Amino acid sequence: MSQALDDITILDFSHLLQGPFATMLLADMGAKVIKVERAGAGEMFRSLTFNNRWLGGTESPNFVAWNRNKQSIAIDLKSPEARELIHEIISKVDVVVQNFRPGVLDRLGYGYEALSAINPRLIYCSGSGYGETGPYVVRPGQDLLIQGLTGLAAATGRGDGPPVPVGAGFADQVGAMNMVYGILTALHWRDRTGEGQKVEVNLMAGLLAHQAQELMSVLNLEENFERPCSGIAHPGMDAPFGIYETADGYVTVAMSPFSTLIQILEAPELARFDNPKRLFEERDEVHRLLSEKTRQWKRAELLDALLAAGIWCGEIKTHLEVENDPQVRHMGMITSYEHPAIGTVKAVAPAVKLSRTPARIRTPSPGVGEHTAAALEGLGVSQARIRSLLERKVIVQGQAKPPARSED
Repeated sequence: MSQALDDITILDFSHLLQGPFATMLLADMGAKVIKVERAGAGEMFRSLTFNNRWLGGTESPNFVAWNRNKQSIAIDLKSPEARELIHEIISKVDVVVQNFRPGVLDRLGYGYEALSAINPRLIYCSGSGYGETGPYVVRPGQDLLIQGLTGLAAATGRGDGPPVPVGAGFADQVGAMNMVYGILTALHWRDRTGEGQKVEVNLMAGLLAHQAQELMSVLNLEENFERPCSGIAHPGMDAPFGIYETADGYVTVAMSPFSTLIQILEAPELARFDNPKRLFEERDEVHRLLSEKTRQWKRAELLDALLAAGIWCGEIKTHLEVENDPQVRHMGMITSYEHPAIGTVKAVAPAVKLSRTPARIRTPSPGVGEHTAAALEGLGVSQARIRSLLERKVIVQGQAKPPARSED
């Protein structure tokens, strides 16, 4: 089956989350992604995992999650012969993606100026924490740090507690989406003009852009949001927006006519709060009083009553519960595939649906250098040259299934 991007070849120098998620999204749509890794250990996420727990005893879920549908080649990037090899094959490549610290790949001879001089049609996408110049350029650009610096953490959590970061790599994932957006835009321009270009994405700019409505309000009204003590998810919202405890779980309430809500909860005494000023200024007290009522309900019964009245609401689910959510199952958003080192792997399916050229999971995450010889041959490198480079360890051929990890 043809896919929309199956004529695009990407040389992927990226690691950790931002770059690999971006190239995986493009690979799901058919792009040929050749991941460049260090021989032996491979990229950093192969050795990082949650709570030191491994899939199949060898594989990091962090790495497996972001690297399906890719080939892996293992190269000693510091070798002059490796630089000569990359310069040789770059004319066959449409896109380069990298998220090393600014200047690292330039010093090794794989920066935009060096590679675009060889291939002027090249799209070179560079991801970073804070951009490529400026006072923060030497700082580590990590997700938690960016959430703190851009105001997201300060706007999240209870007013009587500390700032709270989002419980996922939000800055990195926003950065990945921006990479895809920039790459596809640049490819469209190249189709029109034949010109390649550099795409620069950074985590700080991405999180600022994704808080545009909050910054629009705060900067122009010159007043920060104050987090309510009730833990309302968004500090700019008034009651009854928030999360409420029931007898056997939690529910969310977003948009709701307050009069309808207190009618369902049989709380007419709360009608005194039913005006915009009090619902904002006294939202903590409103939340406390509403919670006393919701705790008297079973979660399913309360949801049925609220939904029947047209109130915007839902249940709070854990990650384990999400798999059996009827809408998740209907959309087929949890799928599975076979991995040589793990067996059957459950995974999140591609989120974007195309009617004619759908995304597909074709292959699992690769072993380090699993495709070194085949990928280079596909880019026009002769078998004799590949054998010679292998003998001198400029490149390394790996396997699909790594050796088992030590228990130490």
